Amino acid sequence: MTRRAGVWLWRWRRNPLRRTCDVVEGWILLMAWVLAVAGGLVAGLLTAGAIQHNAEQARAQSRPVQAVVVQEPPEDSARPSSSALVWGTVRWTAPDGSTHTGRTRIPASANPGTQLTVWTDGRGTLTHPPASAADTAFQACLGGLWASAAGAGLVIGGAKLVQARLDRRRFVRWEEEWARVDAQWRRKTG
Repeated sequence: MTRRAGVWLWRWRRNPLRRTCDVVEGWILLMAWVLAVAGGLVAGLLTAGAIQHNAEQARAQSRPVQAVVVQEPPEDSARPSSSALVWGTVRWTAPDGSTHTGRTRIPASANPGTQLTVWTDGRGTLTHPPASAADTAFQACLGGLWASAAGAGLVIGGAKLVQARLDRRRFVRWEEEWARVDAQWRRKTG
């Protein structure tokens, strides 16, 4: 176990072969992992909170209103089942007392005069029904996970790019050193 821990920490151990760039690379990778975990967590929490907040705002601004179907859905040869939704025209009264007419999805079996519930925003215009608390929680969790993974991936990807540049720099230095050593060996042998 101690030998394995030494392998993990090789960049910080005293070693005559250790170079400054090895120590720099070690610190960069350590900071990248810390930032990836912390940044991913923060990004996930902020995103989940924003999704939750937006859904709560939409839920607070939406109001259920009783509406009356005023126009029968268009007849076609393949009339859908009674549980299907089709576009139809409805009339409702806004909170300020004004009457509005609009198109929304209604049951295919609805006839003119059928009452149903539609959702309106603060101005009295039709809107989609707000997401339920369970749907909102699911969307917030999923969005938080995606943001977390994206944040961590960006940090780790950036660290890998820095590591690749350090590797290229090391390879150039190794080439220069081998060229110097090769020149010395040729003088001695040939």
